[in-house]
Amino acid sequence: MKFTKMHGLGNDFIIIDGEAAQLQNPAETARRLCQRRFSVGADGLVLLFPSAEADVEMRIFNADGSEAEMCGNALRCVARYLAEKQAHRGEVVTVSTAAGLKEAHLLPGGLVRVNMGHPVLESERVPVSGPPRRVIAEEIEAGKEKFYYTAVSMGNPHCVIFLKEGQAASASSHGPLLEKHAFFPQGANVEFCRVNSPSEVVVSVWERGAGETLACGTGACAVVVAGVLQGLLERQAAVHLPGGTLQIEWSTNGQVYMEGPATFVYEGTVDGIQ
Repeated sequence: MKFTKMHGLGNDFIIIDGEAAQLQNPAETARRLCQRRFSVGADGLVLLFPSAEADVEMRIFNADGSEAEMCGNALRCVARYLAEKQAHRGEVVTVSTAAGLKEAHLLPGGLVRVNMGHPVLESERVPVSGPPRRVIAEEIEAGKEKFYYTAVSMGNPHCVIFLKEGQAASASSHGPLLEKHAFFPQGANVEFCRVNSPSEVVVSVWERGAGETLACGTGACAVVVAGVLQGLLERQAAVHLPGGTLQIEWSTNGQVYMEGPATFVYEGTVDGIQ
């Protein structure tokens, strides 16, 4: 089975196109292929299918085999993949996802700008346990450390934490505890943020089902939304992640736009996939 390896700021994916429908157990395939050092290695497996409503349908499986509703970095990679490998005509690529139809604009220099849609803030839709509300700077505890989090869904759930000055926390130590916290019945992606200025924020990410990652597109979007809600960030901000920087805009029309690179790594084949 042929595959293409791509990444968005180090958040890497194995893309299978055309033959994806042949996979009998995509979750197991993801667990097998995403193992670093033992196989191809990646944060996730991306499967592409024909779509009646879009240029392509995208399904995403995390390294642990769980299926993700949405992934911004994968979406940028898929848009560039279609443009260069399938000779997609035009500057706009539409992608059907579990979080709805998404639109990606191809820019010069390998950059892709994606309309990520409206953020979801209602707790029952994120989802977050407890009474219906908007969860903004509420207290949460993990590893005997208290944080204040804002809950945002960008098609998948995010727990956004702006760290206080001097507060010691890391994605690797506190991320696993918060990902599976009782507040999040479907788990959560977790972002730890330090604001440099109203237009710049430094973020580390613990991704649900994948662990600590170099970048997270939906996470970067959720960070800017949460920062605006808390009066910490402007509507346009640079989100600095370990793998690089994404430009995020929460437009006055209510939609969130993400701009960043999508990079080809290599192509290959794997045997024994069912």
